[in-house]
Amino acid sequence: MDVKFYEVFEHEEKAIRKYLPPEISAAFTWESIQESADKKPLAKVLCIRTQSKIPTEWSDKIEGILTRSQGYDHLEEYLRAVKIPIACAYLPEYCARAVAEHAIMAMFVLLKKTKQQIKNFDTFNRENITGQQCENRNLLVVGVGNIGREIVRLGHGLQMHVRGVDLEPRIEKLEYVSLEQGIIWADVVVCALPLTEKTKDLLNYEKLKGLKKGSVFINISRGEISPIKDIKRLLDEGFLAGVSLDVYPNEKDLARNLRAGTSNFEEDHKVIMELKDNNTVLFTPHNAFNTEESVEKKAELTAREIVSFVNSGKFINTITI
Repeated sequence: MDVKFYEVFEHEEKAIRKYLPPEISAAFTWESIQESADKKPLAKVLCIRTQSKIPTEWSDKIEGILTRSQGYDHLEEYLRAVKIPIACAYLPEYCARAVAEHAIMAMFVLLKKTKQQIKNFDTFNRENITGQQCENRNLLVVGVGNIGREIVRLGHGLQMHVRGVDLEPRIEKLEYVSLEQGIIWADVVVCALPLTEKTKDLLNYEKLKGLKKGSVFINISRGEISPIKDIKRLLDEGFLAGVSLDVYPNEKDLARNLRAGTSNFEEDHKVIMELKDNNTVLFTPHNAFNTEESVEKKAELTAREIVSFVNSGKFINTITI
């Protein structure tokens, strides 16, 4: 077999098959590697997303690994662990607009108190559901890469005041500030940072307690950047009036336990389960990328990478450490 695809939902599989040449043999499963019954790699190329844990003992049997994601910190971690030069690749930009729209959707849900509104319908009660408009509010985008750039565009389109935090100021008409300056100014903070050693735990309690009381925080990048216990404390103390997360710490284990219906949660995940039904909290299953348009583009890019590796032994968008 040429390639085994993990973490593939039905719509995505159909799209990938459309672009994958018939001469390339492939198998698909919705499961992550650790959820599957695979005891060894069943193909020379593994194609995963972000929730599969590749056993280190597989490393000498794998020729290539492709992650169907823009972020690839999980493959960098694997390469450092196995210390073997395995060919690895990621997908270039395919879902920036989808993720940016998800962040803006989350902002609306929180500002408009949508979860509480839905609950109040049963009694047609309009008490305690007065929301806020986004016009003229201050939006801070932390990490202005491909996704952050789209969030900035959407924020400007909504007549918000937008500032950015990034090491490389690349948008001429955007005002860039330090994280500390941005935090004390912001009404809404969106985290669009990549996960690195420097960004891990960056948006913690000490950083975010500089927010105005009643601010909103949204994370659509990596859960390890915003410690969940700190987020809960900020909610409890009123610094945050709303939180939306599409990403979580140690997401692989959280996803596996939730899909299996088990309650064997680690401490951070217990906090997530405690918060999930809060009216001021919106948790989604790492789904910000998932639109028909982005899935189609992702399938095409995935097939292109697989074809390149099967035919030449080389990926297009390679990962090096």
